[in-house]
Amino acid sequence: MKLNDRGLLVVISGPSGVGKGTVRKALFNMPNHNLVYSVSMTTRKIRPGEVDGRDYYFVSKEEFENRIKEGKFLEYAEFVGNYYGTPLDKVNENLDRGNEVVLEIEVEGAQQVKKKMPNCVSIFLVPPGKQALYDRLRHRGTESEEIIEQRVQKANREFKKAKYYDYIVVNDEVNNAADRIMAIIRAEHAKTERSIHKYMELIGEDEE
Repeated sequence: MKLNDRGLLVVISGPSGVGKGTVRKALFNMPNHNLVYSVSMTTRKIRPGEVDGRDYYFVSKEEFENRIKEGKFLEYAEFVGNYYGTPLDKVNENLDRGNEVVLEIEVEGAQQVKKKMPNCVSIFLVPPGKQALYDRLRHRGTESEEIIEQRVQKANREFKKAKYYDYIVVNDEVNNAADRIMAIIRAEHAKTERSIHKYMELIGEDEE
């Protein structure tokens, strides 16, 4: 039994190339959960194997900028000439249904989310070492050396932002990282600040 009816907003963030998408997929493959993935919107080109509406909503720059003006994003950021953002309406709909909404977003976007929804659970995913991250970026084979170097420099700046997150999880092995994140989600539901109101109702007492 959950003592808080509203779902948790779980933010999984970290440097580009750390394996956020892989860990998120492993998390969703675990049994007995009510996790909902919040699909982000982007103006970048679709990559081989990606599916519109599953991996991202792929839209034009014009459409994205119109949505910014209308205040339809929980967060958004621009990197290497492309926008990335989280549709606000979908997030709130799922939280109200009691689902755990998982955002897999860049560090800049995560900082915006924490300002707008300070009650979110923020998790900074890190590699076991910097070299592992650099190797992963270069072995993707989907971007030019210039773009890769930009991502490396950006990652170096982002490592310093870990102190602003609620939790740090090392992605030394994908399933281990997913297990740690699931443990965090379960523990967060038991936090007094999230559950005290329902608990007092349960035992028929008023809060002092």
